[in-house]
Amino acid sequence: MTTEIYLDGNATSPVLPAAIAAATCAMGQRYGNPSSSHAAGLSAKALLDQARQCARRLLGVGEGRLMFNSGATEGIQTAVLSALVALRERREQGEAIGSLLVYGATEHKAVPESLAHWNRLLGLNLTLHKLPVTAQGTHDLDALRACAGEAALVCTMAANNETGVISDIAGIQRVLEQTGCKAYWMVDCVQALGKLALNLAATRIDYAPFSGHKLYAPKGIGMLYVRAGAPFTPLIVGGGQESAQRSGTENMAGIAALGTVLAALERGDTFRSHAELEDYRARLADALRAALPGIVFNNPFENSLPTTLNFSVPGLASRELMDVFDAAQVRVSSGSACSAAKAAPSYVLDAMQLPLWRSAGAIRMSFGPLTDAAMIDDACRRIARCGAALRTGCLIPSERHGAAHDGLLQMGVEGACSWLVLDAASRSCVLIDPLPDHTARIEAFVRCQNYRVQAILNTTAGQQNGELIEALGRHAASRVPADAYGWPALPDSVTLAQVQSVPALKLGERTLACVVDGAQRHYLLGQAAQGQLAAAAVRFAFSNKQCAAALQGLTGAATLLCPSRDEQNQFCAATTAAAAVCCDSLQLDHAGLSQLLGAHPDALLIDVREDYEYAASATVLPVAGKVQSVPLSRLTEHAADWLTAADSTLVFICRSGNRSLKAAQCMRRLGHQHSYSLTGGLALAALAQAA
Repeated sequence: MTTEIYLDGNATSPVLPAAIAAATCAMGQRYGNPSSSHAAGLSAKALLDQARQCARRLLGVGEGRLMFNSGATEGIQTAVLSALVALRERREQGEAIGSLLVYGATEHKAVPESLAHWNRLLGLNLTLHKLPVTAQGTHDLDALRACAGEAALVCTMAANNETGVISDIAGIQRVLEQTGCKAYWMVDCVQALGKLALNLAATRIDYAPFSGHKLYAPKGIGMLYVRAGAPFTPLIVGGGQESAQRSGTENMAGIAALGTVLAALERGDTFRSHAELEDYRARLADALRAALPGIVFNNPFENSLPTTLNFSVPGLASRELMDVFDAAQVRVSSGSACSAAKAAPSYVLDAMQLPLWRSAGAIRMSFGPLTDAAMIDDACRRIARCGAALRTGCLIPSERHGAAHDGLLQMGVEGACSWLVLDAASRSCVLIDPLPDHTARIEAFVRCQNYRVQAILNTTAGQQNGELIEALGRHAASRVPADAYGWPALPDSVTLAQVQSVPALKLGERTLACVVDGAQRHYLLGQAAQGQLAAAAVRFAFSNKQCAAALQGLTGAATLLCPSRDEQNQFCAATTAAAAVCCDSLQLDHAGLSQLLGAHPDALLIDVREDYEYAASATVLPVAGKVQSVPLSRLTEHAADWLTAADSTLVFICRSGNRSLKAAQCMRRLGHQHSYSLTGGLALAALAQAA
């Protein structure tokens, strides 16, 4: 099994081996409760005090408080609650407190959510005010100066989790001091720990939360700094642990592990230097530039953590980049780990006013200060392989033509899709209902495969394809006059069932016939014989929507309907009523897959990852059996063939189990009742095999 390259350090980190040993010792040998007065408790208390003193020295806490907690989110909640309780008390005493809760536009979502939550619960009714950032991602100090007079609480961060941009903490402090601002100030220091020098007591910062799992400690342990004299209200009360600042028996295993990491930082003998980390980032950036033409970095390196790169590639979605990197076992992120599963542009890059294609297609590549040169070398080699795979898949420019494909290609976006009907032998194709969002992708695919586009057809009138025609250039057919639907003049004709003659286009050995249905057009694809396209020979019917009734008599039972509207991600539909689908019955775990393959050794395993993922894959599939690569974008073409063998057993697999589930559901709806999906995909299958 190929070792993974973990480049998502800003999301979380592996645990330092010495920290694991310390946690194990705390659970096995020094398991006492630090609040107990016997020897076991005193041993645990000494461990607790040792970790705290190390943290106090490392962070320059001075006379301030430093308490252990569960992590940054709890620390943010505690800080916000403390500040807002104090503000309410001051207002009740008749003091002017300001009306604004100011937070940076690029703050972690935990900050504005906490502000809104406690503002409402405490009945303060202050106004949440988003502080803009510059195009470089730093806080707009002029905007802060303008609102500082009305600020009651200011929340900023030391370094951004998505871009690594380092905040001008000294500049923010100057603005607060120059304007006479009396607001409390919280600084999220999660990404700063171990990467920036901190001397908190020398600043005006009132609260600073930290999280251990961002720097080689386990999840569930963190710290909160509170400046001496800053107001404090405990979030959790009870037994009075942590000097009554945070009740609940301390997480001694987590504290022991975090203390070990902090001690390593203090000694300076474990982690890479700033210069080494900058060199690693430069090498990764060079590899990315060589592999991905047109790449743009979204964070200014001169003002960012040396461990973070954030980039976008023209014409590529973040999901596509994530998939190809993951296939090569290079773990990256499409932004904050808390929101990476959501198909939305990065609010951080939006706040920097970057173009939508950059914020929607951004990838974050981040590593920790334990990274070594060998891992960077391996990462650069795999980045090169990812670039080659994307070239092969026609997603980025290449000087070589890719292997031509037959059949159908479906490109989907937000409930709509473009269809490409391809003929490899003649290197020609027809486009049906192409979406403007797919112009660049279609042009790249056609150019890479060296196709000639015979026609650009629409199922409804009035759609404008001028931009696509211009982009296709020499690959578009000569500008033959066409009607409002894109159908070219002087086409061939074919006889359909119930219809004497309809316009037709030849696409290799297949015929595409045009059916007029009022203001709609339907296109039927099949193999004509002696100038006649029989209903049973129609394999695919293209329309603006599922239209089985309108095509009754013109299509056969085996015809698949291919709508350009696909809100439910069904890919295609049968001319008959869809079969009921029970998701539980079609999902297999690794053990279930082994059982199924034992009972059905001829089962076909179908990898629905895209071609570029398959090409970039760094491992042999951790499943036994015959495997066929059928990208999800080509599912419809192959579905027609699989339906002719209804008794066969199909098992769909992909990276995570999401796409394979869609494929299995599609086949079940079409009536193939022996279709299954591997739950959790290749990621969980590999873990199960390793276990």
